[in-house]
Amino acid sequence: MDFTAFRTMKPFAQLMFALFVMVASVFLFMVVGMIAALPFYGVTNLMNGMSESSLTSPEGINFLKYFQVIQSIGLFVAPPFVIGWLYHGNISEYLKIDRSTKVQSFLLASFTLLLVIPFINFLGAINNQMSFPESLSGLENWMKTMEDAAKVMIEKFMKVNSFSGLMFNIFMIAVLPALGEELMFRGVIQRIFSNWTKNYHWGIWITAFLFSAMHMQFYGFLPRMALGAMFGYLLVWTGTMWVPILAHFVNNLMGVLGYYLIDKGVISKDIEEWGTGTEQIPLVIFSLATVGFLLFLIYRSEQAKTKMPVNQVDSQASRID
Repeated sequence: MDFTAFRTMKPFAQLMFALFVMVASVFLFMVVGMIAALPFYGVTNLMNGMSESSLTSPEGINFLKYFQVIQSIGLFVAPPFVIGWLYHGNISEYLKIDRSTKVQSFLLASFTLLLVIPFINFLGAINNQMSFPESLSGLENWMKTMEDAAKVMIEKFMKVNSFSGLMFNIFMIAVLPALGEELMFRGVIQRIFSNWTKNYHWGIWITAFLFSAMHMQFYGFLPRMALGAMFGYLLVWTGTMWVPILAHFVNNLMGVLGYYLIDKGVISKDIEEWGTGTEQIPLVIFSLATVGFLLFLIYRSEQAKTKMPVNQVDSQASRID
C-alpha cells in the first residue's frame, strides 16, 4: 500500500481521516485495556466498575482513573504520531517536537498561565450566566446535567489523601492532557484548519472552539476556548510544540495542586473567586494587560530570533506542512 498518498489529501479528507484514526485508536486501546484488567477484576467487576455507581467506592474510582488514562492515550497521545507518519513521514517535524526555542519563551509562557487566572475566572463567571429561552429549556437542562456529572467526576478524581495519589493525578490530569491534547489539537487539527483556510488565525480559533467543545463542559466554554487560542498562538509564534505543551501542563497542574491544597486547608477557597466579582474588575484588567504584555514579549522575542518581518508570519500560514 502506498502510504504517501495520504500526503496529497485535501484538508477536509485529512480531517475526516484524522477523526477516524482517533476513533479507531481509542477503541483499540480500550479493548486492550479491558483485556489487561480482566485478570485483576474479572468480567463481573469489570462491567460494574464502568458504571456510575463505581464513583461511590475508592476501588471504583481507581478503576475509572485507570480507564481515563487508557482513553487519554488512545484518543489523544497515540493518534498524532500515526497521523504525522501518514501525512508527512517525519513525525517529529510534522508535530513540531523536533525543535526548541529560547528558555525565555518557556518562562514567559509559564508566567502567563499564572497571571491569566483572574481573567480566566472572569470569563468563567460570564459563561455561568448563560441562559436559554423557554423553547430551548430541554437543551439547557441537558447541558446542566452534563456539567454537573462532569463536576462530580472531577471532584471524585481530584480528592486524594496521599502523595502517591497526588502524583498520579498530576500524571493523569496535567501530563497526559498537556501532551496528548496539544499534539492532537494544535499539532494536527490546527494545522489542517490553517491549511484549509490559508490563515493561521482561523486555524487557531476554529481549533480552540473545537478544543473547548470536546470537553462537553458548556459552562466553562469561554475560558477553555481562550486558553486553547493562547496555546495555538504560542505554537505559531515559537515554532515548537513544547511551549504550548508546557503552558497547558502549568494550567492543569495549578488546578490539581490548587484543589489539593484547598482540600487540605493549606490555602483558602477564595482563590477560586479571583476576578469573578465587580469589585475585582481592576484585577481582571491588570491580569489581561500583563498577559497581553507577556505574550507580546514572546512574539517579539521569536521575531527577533528568526529576523523575520512582521508580515511574513501571515504569509507562512498559507501552508504549514
